[in-house]
Parts: sequence; C-alpha cells; structure tokens
Amino acid sequence: MKDRFAAILIRKDGDKQIAEDVQLSLSDLMEGDVVVRVSHSTVNYKDGLALTGRAPIARKFPMIPGIDLAGIVETSANPEFKPGDAVILNGYGLSETHYGGYAEYARVKGEWLVPLPPAFCAHDAMAIGTAGYTAMLCVLALEDAGLTPDKGPVAVTGAAGGVGSVAIAILARLGYTVIASTGRAEEEPYLKSLGAAEIIPRTELSGEPRMLGKERWAGAVDSVGSRTLANLIASAKYGGAVAACGLAGGMDLPTSVAPFILRGVWLLGIDSVQCPMPRRLEAWQRLATDLDMKKLQSMTHTIKLSGVREAAGDILAGRVRGRLVVEIP
Repeated sequence: MKDRFAAILIRKDGDKQIAEDVQLSLSDLMEGDVVVRVSHSTVNYKDGLALTGRAPIARKFPMIPGIDLAGIVETSANPEFKPGDAVILNGYGLSETHYGGYAEYARVKGEWLVPLPPAFCAHDAMAIGTAGYTAMLCVLALEDAGLTPDKGPVAVTGAAGGVGSVAIAILARLGYTVIASTGRAEEEPYLKSLGAAEIIPRTELSGEPRMLGKERWAGAVDSVGSRTLANLIASAKYGGAVAACGLAGGMDLPTSVAPFILRGVWLLGIDSVQCPMPRRLEAWQRLATDLDMKKLQSMTHTIKLSGVREAAGDILAGRVRGRLVVEIP
C-alpha cells in the first residue's frame, strides 16, 4: 500500500469551485471499515456536474469526486469482505458527502459494496457504471409495471448517452422494439447498431408539452426530464409506464393529471444512489445476462485519470457517446 497516492480533489475558493490533481495519504480519507485499491472509475453526467460545479453535487469540501469505483479490497474490518475481494460501488453519496472514485484508494462502508459479478472484470463493471446500472433499474421497474415486448415499443431519450445506450442494448436483447430519441442525427448508425429500430429527433419531444398526445409507446426510459418527460407521458399508451431517472433538461415537469387518470399511465421514479442492496444485486445479476458484452464494448471509451476534467466538460456539452471508463494509475 502506497504512502502517498494520486487523486482529484475539488475545493471551494470563495464562490468558485476548483478541481486539482493532488497527492493524499490514507489518513486523509474519510471513515469506513473497508479500504479499496481503486483500479477503475467512470465519467457520468453527474460527475460532469460535480467536477465543473454546474450543479451543487458536492455538499462537503474538499471532496474527491467520482460516483463509481471498482477495485480490490486492501484491508477490511467488515466480516463480509476480505483482502483480495473484487468489489464495485455505485452511489451511496460518493462525490456528494463521501470521497469518491477519482483516487487510487477509497475508504468506504462495507455495506455499500457489491461483490464484482463473475461475468465482469473491473473495466466491464465500470463500462456499465452508474449509467448502465440505472438503465437496468429502469428496465426492472418497467417490468414490474407489467411491460412486455408484445405491448408495444419503448422510447429511450438521451439515446446516445450512457443511460440511453445501455437501455437500448438491454431492451433490444429482451425483444422490445426501441424508439431512440437523440439530438445528434449523426449517431443514427451507432444507435441502430445497439438495437434501436427507429430514431426520432429530440425536437419531437422537447417542444411545448401536450396534455394528451397520440398513443405511441407502451413504455419509456427518460434521462432528460422537463418537457421531454411530459411529452413522453402524454404519448404513452393506455396502461403504459415511463421510468424517469435524469434531469439533463431540467427539474420541472409541465404536465397534467390527464394521462394518469384517462390512460392509467405509470410514472416510475428511479433512484440509483440509495437503492436498497437487494435491488442492486438483482440489477447486477440481470446485467450479467441481459447486456450484450460486445455492444457494451462498442459503446465504451477508456481514458486516464488525467483526462477526467476535460471529459467532464465534454459530457455536459453532449460530446460523449456511450460510456467513459477511467483507468486509475
């Protein structure tokens, strides 16, 4: 175990937030009963917000960002884990109230850790990351609401992003007809390679919301929110369900009760941060069987820890396709 190790730290300087490369020691880390040697992390939309300060993700300063990590247990006072165990961690306040994955070591609570599924290596698990795990939570929620492939197509917004890309791949493998919504027309070949049957422009869903629209889809996975989510709900088929997991377009929801009381539409809220452990384990088990690994590899790019800050700006600007894995030195 190193005496000093590399990390990215964000701190406040007045009203300004600064992210910088630093060297830390284990004594600098927060409390926890397991020390993990981190090998990989990810860059999600939420990471972009945290690194740039575009939204108040970090609630304590200084803070090591990174909402995901994968690695090997170095030391453990938790009976569920021993040195050498391969583990992953998504959410649970990483990058918000607890130091996250952009460091060579992390000290965390063992109760937050998920054993690395045998089907994945650490790189694969982080190629999935919070975005892919959230996509699987959306699919599980839609299934719980009674969605099956024979009931109609499923719409996926933010389709070229992390959640969208993984959601398309999973839904297509399960036999659903997927309608992908994107603002990047040039990504049509990529989205169809993941399994999308139809591509629609983002503008079809981002306009002034209707209280009720033509019934178009039996289900939807939305990472955008605001008008997009409102229009998804308005065009859901009778008894349809919409899983909402993001707010890239805003936190408001300009809709009415009409779709809910006239068509019996379900609005399903998806939280990945504090999701109970049994559901987490179910999601990871399903990812091992329902996600085509070749498609995961095709949507994944790998960067070094030194490239994280640039990637944060890119992901917020919509210049990132699919998933970004971070190799920790």
